[in-house]
Amino acid sequence: MFLLVIALIVYLFPKGGKFKYDFQKGKIWQYETLYAPFDFAIYKTDEELNREKDSLKSKQVNFYRFDSKVKETVIEQYQQKFSTYFPDSLYSGNTKKRLKADGLEILNEIYNRGVVQTEVDNDPEDVVNLVRGNEQSPMFYGDLIQLGQIQKRISSILERKNASQYFGTFYNLFFDDLKPNVFFDEALTNKVLEEELKSIVGTRGHVEKGKRIIAKGEVVEGERYNMLYSLRKEYESQLWSESNYNWILFGYILLVSITFLMLILFLYKYRPLVYENNNKVTFIVFNVLLMIFLTTLALNYNVGFIYVVPMCILPLILKAFFDPRLGLFTHVITVLLLGFIVPNGFEYVFLQIIAGIITIQTITDLHKRANLFISVAQITLIYILGYFGLYIIQEGHIKNIEWQTFGIFILNGLATLAAFPLIYIYEKLFGLVSDVSLLELTDTNSPLLKELAEKAPGTFHHSLQVANLAEAVANEIGANAMLVRVGALYHDLGKMNNPMYFTENQTTSVNPHNELAPKESAQVIIDHVIDGIEIAKKNKLPDRIIDFIRTHHGTSLVYYFYMKEKESAEEINEDDFRYPGPIPFSKETAILMMTDSVEAASKSLKNPTFSIIDSFVERIISKQIEENQFINANITFKEIETIKKVLKQKLTNIYHLRVEYPE
Repeated sequence: MFLLVIALIVYLFPKGGKFKYDFQKGKIWQYETLYAPFDFAIYKTDEELNREKDSLKSKQVNFYRFDSKVKETVIEQYQQKFSTYFPDSLYSGNTKKRLKADGLEILNEIYNRGVVQTEVDNDPEDVVNLVRGNEQSPMFYGDLIQLGQIQKRISSILERKNASQYFGTFYNLFFDDLKPNVFFDEALTNKVLEEELKSIVGTRGHVEKGKRIIAKGEVVEGERYNMLYSLRKEYESQLWSESNYNWILFGYILLVSITFLMLILFLYKYRPLVYENNNKVTFIVFNVLLMIFLTTLALNYNVGFIYVVPMCILPLILKAFFDPRLGLFTHVITVLLLGFIVPNGFEYVFLQIIAGIITIQTITDLHKRANLFISVAQITLIYILGYFGLYIIQEGHIKNIEWQTFGIFILNGLATLAAFPLIYIYEKLFGLVSDVSLLELTDTNSPLLKELAEKAPGTFHHSLQVANLAEAVANEIGANAMLVRVGALYHDLGKMNNPMYFTENQTTSVNPHNELAPKESAQVIIDHVIDGIEIAKKNKLPDRIIDFIRTHHGTSLVYYFYMKEKESAEEINEDDFRYPGPIPFSKETAILMMTDSVEAASKSLKNPTFSIIDSFVERIISKQIEENQFINANITFKEIETIKKVLKQKLTNIYHLRVEYPE
């Protein structure tokens, strides 16, 4: 996986060398005086190129195409319909002949100039190119006749011929047949514009070899900045195209390997459980690759869109599934990798790391939807303030600040909201559990917990009490309170198969264990762990919850029936009375073992006092420590003492004990 990831990252990186000097506009040149190592052209900045493009677009001449067939069609229809509007019964032969010639003259004059349907916003003074066949000729747009002007044009021609009295008849004759014969040619207009845009030269002037570009202590601005920018661009393109291609590729591989190795070593040293789980490592690597892929995609499309990529999704999601420290470390490693390829690497790395820190510090209780929106707003604000501060340092003013960049940061914030559906998708793809899923599992109206409440009401009540105790303890020592609460709710699912064999569900004086041998009774008790695992898997509970079912008794003895068997038998196999394990392997599973044992045993207390509760809790947990039940859990003696203190306090509240006064 390590080698594959390195290969993919290097493949995704843009193919180009790296300029050995790092500089920013408005900053002091910290290096020695730089002279041009070779002849190179001065490239125009993006602002200059955009100004030239905008200038060409503003001077764009639209093309219109002349269609001669329209005139022929209209004249043919005119000749066919003329006698209908000027019948022989009303007009003499000479008059009719003269009027017909007047109508033809009107059509010729109109169509020779050109009738255009208004499609493009042009002023009458705008110059346009009129294409007739293979010839084009410039003319004013106002010289073309628009459809709305035809009525006025007909009236003017008839008035000139002293035939204004026939205007109504001619207009009715032409009304249905007059059509435009000049059309806007959008394809030709765009083609010519594209050719003109392509003809823009990307350079202006050149720098000869040996010329001083910038001296140490000078400010990187104006022409110095343009020369440095051009040198870097020329240097990187030449570097990649020369014979040292393999060396540059090797350099990329080396740097990416070192950076990514830091992540692997972090997992190995500080998160061994994650490191040993291929599924979790794959999940982390997948998210790193996804962020790199999206960023390189934005770079290839438009360098201005790199901040649209919601990098803060990475620490947010990793915090939801693992912990804040792992989320931040992975985010920093990813940002450092991207710092190789993005322009203004310092600015990018600074903004992304600050935003990542804010993400880790602000997003808590992700299952509360309002928290995500508040945190995203804070992340967006940090992006905007950070960019604003960097711009002021670089430029010394805000006159030319690109306000649309703030819009890009807002888009980044909106894209970060995609973390919520992504968490759900990742849970299904990788089988992981987040706080959102844990919150859903705490619903006591879920079918599985309702079934537990119906079949084993005493066990259900016990599970609720343990959940409350475990959650209070977890909050006190900084463990995952939501996770341990869910584990406590489901830890005794197996008791549903034989509920009456467990004291909390016995509502009568009849005890079914009276009919069984101690060894058989112990087996029934032990089986509730295995039955619980089977029920949990059947109902598709996450593995992290099933771990609580497996470990909540560890490898402890079913002590009551063990002692009962010991009274009647000379030889006894201790393994027959011992839970199969495994023992707890995390703070959360250790907490459940302690709270479960204390809560269950507390039901046997009669007339409890402060001293009884104190010795009772001490005795149970000390016995678990003596049996090495917590040697695999990352829990300290100090935390165990805190747990004892909380349990004593909670039991005191449950039994409503008053403060003991001195005698």
